[in-house]
Amino acid sequence: MSEGAAGDAGMTLGDVVADNARRFPDVVAYREDEREVTHSGLAERGARLVSAMVAAGVRHQDRIALMSRNGLEFAELLAASQMAGIVMATINFRLSSAEVLDALQRVTPTIVFCEDEFAPVIAGLSNELTGVLRTVSIGAQSWPHMTGYEEFVGEGQSEALPFVAQPEDIACLLFTSGTTGASKCCILGHRELRRVGFALNAAIGVGSADTGLIPMPMFHFGAISIIGSVHAGGGTVLLQKQFDPAEAVGLCARHGVTLLHLAPVMLQALLDQPAVSSGLSTVRSVLYGAAPMTPHTLRKAMRSLPNAGFINLYGQTEASATFLPRELHALDDADAERRLGSVGFPFPGTRIRLVDDEGREVPVGEPGEILIRSDSMFRGYWNDQAATLVTLRNGWCHTGDVGRFDDRGLLYLVDRKKDVIISGGENVYSPEVEDAVSGMESVAACSVIGTPDRKWGEAVCAVVVTRPGATTTLEDIQFFVRQRLARYKVPRRLVIVDELPVLDSGKVDKKRLRATIAAPA
Repeated sequence: MSEGAAGDAGMTLGDVVADNARRFPDVVAYREDEREVTHSGLAERGARLVSAMVAAGVRHQDRIALMSRNGLEFAELLAASQMAGIVMATINFRLSSAEVLDALQRVTPTIVFCEDEFAPVIAGLSNELTGVLRTVSIGAQSWPHMTGYEEFVGEGQSEALPFVAQPEDIACLLFTSGTTGASKCCILGHRELRRVGFALNAAIGVGSADTGLIPMPMFHFGAISIIGSVHAGGGTVLLQKQFDPAEAVGLCARHGVTLLHLAPVMLQALLDQPAVSSGLSTVRSVLYGAAPMTPHTLRKAMRSLPNAGFINLYGQTEASATFLPRELHALDDADAERRLGSVGFPFPGTRIRLVDDEGREVPVGEPGEILIRSDSMFRGYWNDQAATLVTLRNGWCHTGDVGRFDDRGLLYLVDRKKDVIISGGENVYSPEVEDAVSGMESVAACSVIGTPDRKWGEAVCAVVVTRPGATTTLEDIQFFVRQRLARYKVPRRLVIVDELPVLDSGKVDKKRLRATIAAPA
């Protein structure tokens, strides 16, 4: 992203925390339920946390891990890591115990922070974790061999930082998944995340009087980047522990929310609430992304919130790509239907190419793989050079998504080359689920696709060939997969077939499966 949008390239995320503490000391930085912390209070708490972490043995660019729902403690730890150049690795709390262990073993944290809800999982893995100096629990309960969060903060002896973040420091490690289903860990630095935050702030227009509701989980790049954009203007972030549409409408009305960041499935749920128009009357900006939005839902949302401007965001953890600005979300012209089906223009300073399988650029209107190049891309995958070399080639991030440009330069998503299923805003990679289902004795072959779902956007559908004489049910498959994968990856539909359609190459013809199974659904 451009220097003009990002500000001074020599600044860090910690400088944003410090600047807000000086410029907007009494403005609330984060609010959760009835709890809140101002920008000045956030800097003070963050410094105390850094002091406590250093006393526990953490050094500059060491890693800490956090497994928690949205909350003030998450926010304080994020600020502390940004101030001191400590690397935060966020763990998806929806993962199975085996997946959590894999994530922790890969990032090798010196301290693990976990919310009470997930403390039993972390405690059960403690004997298999090496190099962890302390485990800290967040909440009211007391856990053996864990330090309570407030007790830990109290161990901080000074508000003076023993070391500070540098612009080239790694800021966080965020987990995503690859084409084979194996998770990958994206490296994101202060330089990149600061540029993303300021570019989004410029696109949205957020200031210190604004309040943004964040119901998306903070372990996701989406939530972290939107928080960065709100704080780039000195605004307030209102955290929802987990999304509940009725509660969200109430929070918006009570706190005068001006900015919403939602996956389409969440927006649809809000629109189904009885008092949505009056409850969201203060909302001026609605950011949506993470999954396709149907034209029907988008039109309904725009009519229900006539005072709000809508902005569509497209990108990945690896790279922010495009946005469709609010001024192009008009409904009153003949081109609206086509335009609203796009994901917009590249961010300033971001270049996008569409290429065929041989790497040749495709003509306007023709589909090709989306390649992104900018100075806000991720730096690679943590301890995975092979995967990094596949994704980052000659300075371009190969997204695996397929898109096309129109003659105006608007980008349209055509397909997902990696067969990603987006269910409720979560990415589900079909090979991972296929591997799990294929482990059942009753299953001879399996292919997994996404099928349209009014609630979740897409539902995971297992297409199965059973072994001779064997039978299986959706409940059998759900029970089996739930022991191995996160719940959002568990199939919601099951289709039994005599055989899977196969291409000449021997690969399953998923295009045909989608046409015969997903489309009629």
